[in-house]
Amino acid sequence: MLVRLAVVMLNTYREAVRARVLHGLFALALATAGYCVVVGQFASAAAARVLSDLGSASVALYGACVAIILSATSLHREIELKTLFPILARPIARSEYLIGKYLGTVLTLGVFVMGNTAVYLCALAATGGTSLWEIGVVVIGVFAALGLLGWKVPRIATYLPIFCAALLLLAGAYLCSRSPDDRRVLIGSAVLTVLEVGIVAAIALVFSAFSSPFLTAIFTLGVFIVGRSAGTLASLPVRIFGTVPVKLASWLAHVVPNLMLYVPERALLSGESPAGSGLGYWGLAALQTFGWALLLLGLASLIFRRRDLT
Repeated sequence: MLVRLAVVMLNTYREAVRARVLHGLFALALATAGYCVVVGQFASAAAARVLSDLGSASVALYGACVAIILSATSLHREIELKTLFPILARPIARSEYLIGKYLGTVLTLGVFVMGNTAVYLCALAATGGTSLWEIGVVVIGVFAALGLLGWKVPRIATYLPIFCAALLLLAGAYLCSRSPDDRRVLIGSAVLTVLEVGIVAAIALVFSAFSSPFLTAIFTLGVFIVGRSAGTLASLPVRIFGTVPVKLASWLAHVVPNLMLYVPERALLSGESPAGSGLGYWGLAALQTFGWALLLLGLASLIFRRRDLT
């Protein structure tokens, strides 16, 4: 079973990294990073803080967008192009196929988040006083080494973005050692973003098991917005909105995943808050992701097993 899951996961990853929409979103994320650097320079006294705050928000936003788009289109494309039928003709269950697709999507999202965060870490290093030539040497060295490896071993070229994103993330974290608090904010936000998009991808997979890509994206976006507003919906004043709307909002807040858990205050990410000093908060966030992923994948598998693909 693990071998079958790994094959589907890696195949999903290969298809995703070749998608033009992913390249376009990453280019847009790079442009946003440049914008954040420019905005940070206007606040020279707090340029690093502005960059880390805007960067963490940007990584979370683009991560959610990529999760919705990839999850909404991946399964439908397999069905539309009829490439799914030869796969299911082999000894693999539909549930195993869905889980493999989910793991491949999460792997792609993890690479995207790491690469995006690495860009902000390098920008943070430049803001903190690290020379541009030092940053350039590290970045060019990573690309050159992996490019040479891909040239020598062509069959692993598709997987090089995984190593490239990881190495650039580590290099960026090392280069911005002069801004430890802001570095902690970016890295902590990246970890929480990966956990959040794990839930978003599972939600989209449930809808894509029975719906079209457009409706899947709309439904998933709606759940995402409600999840990000769960705290507000649960505390609406009755005297302003009335009893029925407040009860409905409270019900929605308890039914959908509480995605505000993945957008904590800056003090928690930087370690200044007592709540961020231990592993309790991070463990709770990981546990919520794991629990919702299991529940949603089970629901998606149940729906997909009953779906007529002909």
